[in-house]
Amino acid sequence: MHEVVTLQLGQRANYLATHFWNLQESYFTYNETEESPIDHDVHFRPGVGADGSETYTPRTVIYDLKGGFGTLRKYNALYEMSEGIQSGQGLWDGQEVIQKQDPILQSEYQKSLDLGTPAPKLTSETVRYWSDYNRVFYHPRSIVQLNEYELNSQIMPFEDWNAGEELFSDLDKEHDLLDRDLRPFAEECDQLRAIQMFSGADDAWGGFAARYIDRLRDEYGKKSIWVWAIEDGHKVQRHHQMKKDVNKAKSLYTISPQSTLYVPIMDIPPKLPSYINIDRQSRWQTTALITSALETVTLPSRLRPFHDFEASLAGDDGRHTIFELQSTINPKKKDDKQPGTEDSDLPKAETEFDIDFTYGETNNKNAHIFNQVQVTRGTELGDSTDSADGDLGRLRKLRLYNSEAMLQSYHTPLRLPILDSFPQDLYRIPQANEGINVFAALTASTRTAERIKSIQATTARALSIDEREAMLNGLGEIRESYETGWSSGSDDDDE
Repeated sequence: MHEVVTLQLGQRANYLATHFWNLQESYFTYNETEESPIDHDVHFRPGVGADGSETYTPRTVIYDLKGGFGTLRKYNALYEMSEGIQSGQGLWDGQEVIQKQDPILQSEYQKSLDLGTPAPKLTSETVRYWSDYNRVFYHPRSIVQLNEYELNSQIMPFEDWNAGEELFSDLDKEHDLLDRDLRPFAEECDQLRAIQMFSGADDAWGGFAARYIDRLRDEYGKKSIWVWAIEDGHKVQRHHQMKKDVNKAKSLYTISPQSTLYVPIMDIPPKLPSYINIDRQSRWQTTALITSALETVTLPSRLRPFHDFEASLAGDDGRHTIFELQSTINPKKKDDKQPGTEDSDLPKAETEFDIDFTYGETNNKNAHIFNQVQVTRGTELGDSTDSADGDLGRLRKLRLYNSEAMLQSYHTPLRLPILDSFPQDLYRIPQANEGINVFAALTASTRTAERIKSIQATTARALSIDEREAMLNGLGEIRESYETGWSSGSDDDDE
């Protein structure tokens, strides 16, 4: 067994991860004669509830600020007996004055789940917190509230990258976060395969994530670390945008070199196809759209027939760890073979997608692609010609010999289900409620070099002298890995 342990850092990460866990829960089968194509042991752990019954909960640790969990309780129906323990009065023998905040009322959707009644249709107005549409029970150890900051506070906003860095350092000195929070989940694994992290990248959670990954590398050496780095795609005032750009640069500079996979994700991309019907101000809706691509492209890591997802990320030399996330809904089948050529049996890397979650530019024909992982899901995509079924070593050598992009493609007939926790009108396509065909890809290309060059130019003016040289040099070294050829021109010096 090759398990994955997940870390969720902050509101945006938890909105996204909640959709992810709801989808994983939907793949469970309860008929002994029917086997799910998904290996649930990758992301879920067996356990024992308070009443002695068997439980199955996600291998995840959820961090959020005070007030960020909504109605989600640390102890749920599976472990509610543990909540009855009350702390004693201790040495104080005077009169106690207990102050309580007004409880957050449970959403109608959560009430329907508890009662087993038909769920009401969710809307942007009825989803107040990510827990309002959560369908999964979590282990009490998964819930970690950080009381040092409060959600949406105007007095102490959790926005500055350095504040996140300092918060992690302070908490780690006091509690040893890896020992307290992560290690119990990691030690349950037969063979820990990877650590997956959902985190904000352009706010204080970027700094928190950077220091967390420092500790992960110290403790877990060469284990795979997958980072989904979420960035705010909305337009904000200029000085706020500058702060976000600096935070993004710091996250890219500190986290990407230590990650096996680092994927910047815009929430939400500026360009969307006409068949997408979305409320851009609703985090519930925008993260649902992202999840449709993210969950699709990571399917090979938990499908029973496939076990080489990490190898496909490595490409030909393992240098490229920054990937772009792209997708197309209901893709049309393309004939990739080029008659009359010796390598006509090799599929081509895709350059046109309907949605680009990383850079917002859906057409990258002018970019040089180093490596691409393609995943198609659905039952109407024709016959499968997956490279996963062939001699991978031979195909890689042939691509390298022909100076072609490394490419690995996967196909599964499992459609993306539209759950009642998902925005029902998100996709304007026929019979969307029966499931959706999705084509998603992770791509490493020269577009990353262009974006890093832009980040260097933008953030150089906002950095202190002490930070500027180290960061610009570090970003420059990362950028060189995503350029074709070598150039010593003076325009490469951005200082």
